Amino acid sequence: MVIGEIERGETEVLRISTEEYKGRKYIDVRIYFENDEGEWKPTKKGITIPPERVDAFMELIKKAGETF
Repeated sequence: MVIGEIERGETEVLRISTEEYKGRKYIDVRIYFENDEGEWKPTKKGITIPPERVDAFMELIKKAGETF
């Protein structure tokens, strides 16, 4: 399920979604690009985060944001 997107340019977005693979749930944070047919396709650029690691991930993102 797509949670949301952040635009990275005219033909790229950062998409956050929840996914399931082989019975395991995870959060996917991935770059998508728009192909010539106007379809959004995933790239290899991204990460998957197990639900039990979300809090630690969010803390690190918050700390990174506070450095600016």
